[in-house]
Amino acid sequence: MSSLASNLSTRGQAEPRKRFSLSRTLALVLLTIMALLWIIPLLWAVDTSLKPEAETTTVPVSWLASHFTGDAYHNVFSTADIFRWYFNSALTALISTVLVIVLASLAAFGLSRIRFRARGPLFWIILAGLMVPGQILIVPLFTEMQQMNLVNTYWGIILPQIASPLAVFIFKQFFDNIPQELEEAAIVDGASRFRVYWQIWMPLARTAISAVAIITFIGVWNNFLWPFIVATGVDMMTLPVGLATVQTSYGVRYAQIMASAVAGGLPVLIVFLFFQRQIIQGVAGTGLKG
Repeated sequence: MSSLASNLSTRGQAEPRKRFSLSRTLALVLLTIMALLWIIPLLWAVDTSLKPEAETTTVPVSWLASHFTGDAYHNVFSTADIFRWYFNSALTALISTVLVIVLASLAAFGLSRIRFRARGPLFWIILAGLMVPGQILIVPLFTEMQQMNLVNTYWGIILPQIASPLAVFIFKQFFDNIPQELEEAAIVDGASRFRVYWQIWMPLARTAISAVAIITFIGVWNNFLWPFIVATGVDMMTLPVGLATVQTSYGVRYAQIMASAVAGGLPVLIVFLFFQRQIIQGVAGTGLKG
């Protein structure tokens, strides 16, 4: 009787393990398929950019070329001021990221820790900004930049991109989870509100800062529409805008088009690969769940 009970118990423990193993296998298969769907176009772009131009239009299309060459990259870097565009993109992305972190965290700290009558409605108004398409703001923003003499300047590119309702939401979700006793103890010791924010809240919010920084940096780096409108000179163009103008002069030159695309996307890919753990931890720590 005891052996029968032991067998039933063992079988009952084996079935959940089997189900867990099956679900894990299915998850791995699904993730592998999704990874391949993402990486195959990237590999195709790199492969095409390294082919001789004549072999990019052959039929049937083949993955491997007769020989690989860097002529497409040489032509892209020699015919365009691409290093200047790299600098412009890096400068505007870094400054925008720093300003978004500072302004969004200050706003979130006030909404999370300071009690005032319109706090709830103000937070919902900020969240409503997530539902406003950025395209409808192009005309008023350009008019404002024009009146402030900021067209074709770095600040003209940066300022409209530092208003981030998503960043405010991420920081507020994180600040709401910090125990109130930490702030009360600091205030009892004589700390001001700003000192509490700067010396207690911000060091604790490293995961949220990492998430906001990476999301903002990638968003500003990849932004095409606003820099395309406000940067009227070639020397002020960001990388996406500059590469788009160069691509229009290539005609049907797939190797050079792919080389310019790889050159534009490679820095963002490197940032993501190095900081993907911080992105995941930041999003998980701020309570953003699908």
